[in-house]
Amino acid sequence: MNDKLNVFIEKIKKAKSIAVAGHKNPDGDSLASVLALARLIELNFNKKAICVYDGNIPDFLDNVPHRKEMTYFQRVDLNKKFDLAILLDYGAENNIGGFKHILERSDFVVEVDHHKNEKTVADLCLNDEKASSVGEIIYRFINKLKWKTDSDVLDLLTVSILTDTGNFKYARSGKVLRIMATLVDMGVNIENISNSLNNKPKKTVMTEAAVTAKTEFFYHDRLALAVVDENDYKNLDGRGDIILNLLGQIKGVEYIVLLKRQQENKTGVSLRSKLKPIEHIAAALGGGGHPCAAGAVVYDKLENVREKVLELFKGEK
Repeated sequence: MNDKLNVFIEKIKKAKSIAVAGHKNPDGDSLASVLALARLIELNFNKKAICVYDGNIPDFLDNVPHRKEMTYFQRVDLNKKFDLAILLDYGAENNIGGFKHILERSDFVVEVDHHKNEKTVADLCLNDEKASSVGEIIYRFINKLKWKTDSDVLDLLTVSILTDTGNFKYARSGKVLRIMATLVDMGVNIENISNSLNNKPKKTVMTEAAVTAKTEFFYHDRLALAVVDENDYKNLDGRGDIILNLLGQIKGVEYIVLLKRQQENKTGVSLRSKLKPIEHIAAALGGGGHPCAAGAVVYDKLENVREKVLELFKGEK
């Protein structure tokens, strides 16, 4: 890893143009990591990287530091050749979205990820499957490289870690808790950050409540399955984590599935489990993720995806 970090630093030093992006429809880790790394490059190398996104950014992330610096990929000159492109938290190639056009025209590509992915897309990979989030990996970069930070970077790393661990619900080791303790000692106010993330339009909250109320239950109520139709999907903020969390509170429910009709033949699938791994189910749908929190995008009608999901869970004990 030391050798790889040295290459990374040299590429940043030599680059005259840098683009940074996360996965399509960025979540808290993706967005905050992009903004944190871009800010670190500015602080430590005096270079301004462009922060690119594709899809929709959830409203609850409107208040994170430097949010206005995110640029929709179609507003970037896609004929421009970047010296360095950095891809964060992408998970799988089909999650890259419009940033793929920039990657293809960049001289050198670096990826930083914490998802399991055997098909990498970069010239240099700084990945760690054991990390809770990309924010955690960037935190380790800071310590290893002795990079300068500021309060905005620390707040962004906190957003990254809090959102991707589900406020530590998905933490699989004490390491991430110790990182957060250090961030607090450095001045981060978790209460203020958590309050700033409570920021949704009324229509979103009402949609989340309505979808949750119409949930179906299968296999002796061990599986909860909620559906978002195409009209409600427009009102949904992000990936529907509130729906997933609410259903996860029900006694006896072990698995939670949220199906989202994004288009007529395009269905988003979010999967959660209280204890048992479900990433193999996401993989069977062409997606991936973490052992107890995974997902996929399936190019088929929602009704067909629903039947396939139910069949896949049929053998789960």
